[in-house]
Amino acid sequence: MRAGFETGSTPATSLIRPVRAWLKPVLKIVAPFIAVSLVADGAAAREVAASSATCDRPCLTGLLTTYIDALAKGDPSSLPIASRLRATEDSQDLKLGEGIWKSVTGKGGFRQDYIDTRKQIAASHVEMREGKNPLLLSVVLHVEGGRIAGVETLVQRFTPSSRFQPKVLSAPIKGMPDPIPEAGRQSRQSMITTALTYAEGLRVGNFTDAGTPFAAKTYRVENGVVTAGEGCGRADCGLYAQNIFVHPAILASVAAVDEEQGIVLLWMNFGDTGSYEPGHALLTFEAFKIWGGKIHSINAFLTTRAQAFGRSWPSSDPVR
Repeated sequence: MRAGFETGSTPATSLIRPVRAWLKPVLKIVAPFIAVSLVADGAAAREVAASSATCDRPCLTGLLTTYIDALAKGDPSSLPIASRLRATEDSQDLKLGEGIWKSVTGKGGFRQDYIDTRKQIAASHVEMREGKNPLLLSVVLHVEGGRIAGVETLVQRFTPSSRFQPKVLSAPIKGMPDPIPEAGRQSRQSMITTALTYAEGLRVGNFTDAGTPFAAKTYRVENGVVTAGEGCGRADCGLYAQNIFVHPAILASVAAVDEEQGIVLLWMNFGDTGSYEPGHALLTFEAFKIWGGKIHSINAFLTTRAQAFGRSWPSSDPVR
């Protein structure tokens, strides 16, 4: 070998040795921060992937079951919660585990789900119990990446002295679970438009003038009491024949659209009409079974609250 180029004694290696010696203490300091950065980047990537994951119909239904079972036990610790969670009860923000979580003692016998796979919303009308008394609960779960990111609830309580008692919640609401004839299936927007004609009928005080398209035997249940259709026990069981108040300040918002079952769930504030307590209004989550351009079945859980109560959640779809 030529002088000066022996193994381990080249000019290059002579330069590298001092650089290596300088880098060793620097790397000892920097390496932990590089590792933490890589872990954080990986966690962020996994969070983004999880948030974009879609929860299908069985997944959304399962989340409702998990929520209802946890509520019956008064313990939310088993719930799959997203990194950011918002919860409201009667439009008021509260911590999960507060409110009805402190008073509910079990489940009743009624549950009607409304599953919106497109908007990742799982909603339900469900009967719970506070001791021996029924509690009618409207619940809307807002889901992100298969986890609960929002919980929206509206509560109606009953006592033995309540004027009206739920009577027909021992079985599904007539017409609600019926399959939709393919020839009568409507688009999402068309169903929403049809449902909103009901709110318009309340606004003007006349379903005929509003053009609300009821089927020949539309069946309506409000807080477990039949108020239209077969078994309503009134002389004017047809919705076009019933006298209704004018509700000039009614507000409506879309809570969920179950496109498979043909059901639109609306939140509504009826406004202060002077027919409830002063300064109060009916609030409701009301479900409409729609196909063939007509409303066939209605189920509403209603409660009375201060008229100023808004929904405090955005509409899932534009209200036109």
